[in-house]
Amino acid sequence: MTHSLVCPETVSRVSSVLNRNTRQFGKKHLFDQDEETCWNSDQGPSQWVTLEFPQLIRVSQLQIQFQGGFSSRRGCLEGSQGSQALRKIADFYPEDSNSLQTFPMPAAEVDRLKVTFEDATDFFGRVVIYHLRVLGEKV
Repeated sequence: MTHSLVCPETVSRVSSVLNRNTRQFGKKHLFDQDEETCWNSDQGPSQWVTLEFPQLIRVSQLQIQFQGGFSSRRGCLEGSQGSQALRKIADFYPEDSNSLQTFPMPAAEVDRLKVTFEDATDFFGRVVIYHLRVLGEKV
């Protein structure tokens, strides 16, 4: 199994948490490898996750496991180095399923990523993610 480049020193932020209940639905659950926990966003037109890595990485893939019925029809990965503005790396199109999905990405050297989830399958725009992995290599 390939391991995610997200490490304890990676700073993460999310657009929202359902009912602001970070203990039960917070961002830490995206990376804890626990099948029983998840990040559950609140409602809204789009949701996002940002990651600030402690060093440059070269992204090659994203792996995401949604909860069926609470996924996104369209996603966008953006990245940057240092204080540069984010630039689009790629769009991706998830399926509305419970399985772990892998999205190949064009190689990009970054230390900051933003994953945006648009056009949620849930009527209220909520997104539920059990696993988010950034695969590639340290530069």
